[in-house]
Amino acid sequence: MTQFLMFLINGIAIGCGFALVGSGLVAVYRITGVVNFAQGMFAVVAALSATSFVAMGIWHGLAELIAISVGGLAGLITGVIAVGKRGTQPLTALLVTLAVGFLAYAVEVLVWGDHPRSLPGLSGRIDLLGVPVQRQYLLVIAVTAVVFVLLWLFFARTYLGKVLTACASNPYAARVVGIDVTRMAFIAFALGGVLGGIAGVLIAPLRPISFDTDVSLIVGGFAAAIFGGLTRPMMALLGGVLLGITETMIRAYGNASFATMGALVFLLVIMIWQAARRPTVHKESV
Repeated sequence: MTQFLMFLINGIAIGCGFALVGSGLVAVYRITGVVNFAQGMFAVVAALSATSFVAMGIWHGLAELIAISVGGLAGLITGVIAVGKRGTQPLTALLVTLAVGFLAYAVEVLVWGDHPRSLPGLSGRIDLLGVPVQRQYLLVIAVTAVVFVLLWLFFARTYLGKVLTACASNPYAARVVGIDVTRMAFIAFALGGVLGGIAGVLIAPLRPISFDTDVSLIVGGFAAAIFGGLTRPMMALLGGVLLGITETMIRAYGNASFATMGALVFLLVIMIWQAARRPTVHKESV
């Protein structure tokens, strides 16, 4: 039972990483209608940047904050490229984000090489109800909880959050009342970059990060986002946690090589479930 609980907590932490990536997808989609397939790249860029900043001697916490800012900048640049031209169709923007993700591979290999890098995290373990848990796993869970609460407050309670939601609900009406929809789209992409950056710096101490790590992150993040219909961050959190637990249990009690396959099956099941209930789904706030 102790071992099971340890795997469960580890799975929740891994799922929180997926949920953060998924929340970035949700933030961009609910405002622009664009599925941002460069979302995993933001996490990778932030994680690799953090390893460089730490190697330069920058204080640990500050290095992560700067790296998250780099992720936000990568998100903003992606947004300018993808939706900077007014009238760009969501499908076209989707393909542009995919192209940006592939271009980022070349940049990442040029800057950091093709060898995986790791980031030092919190050392030591804590006895939680008799279960030895790494401090880094608890940090991931705690930070994710705080981020999602702040995300809910941002969309539900702040003026900017309500403006962003208005752009998603009716872009034409938003323009009529003087809201710059394109600028709001840029903010959405930057927010997605920040969320991806947070995921990257939290996950980097748990697993080596290389230029192609974004593949597994975007698969897990997309599955989490789909769980909430690409519009509800809190449901993305639940989907990410379920996926993380599923993947961890497959690695622990089954064959580790089937973990990614399990994630893909999980994604397929969610997509079928969402398609089946689509007629009864109504747009909801976070």
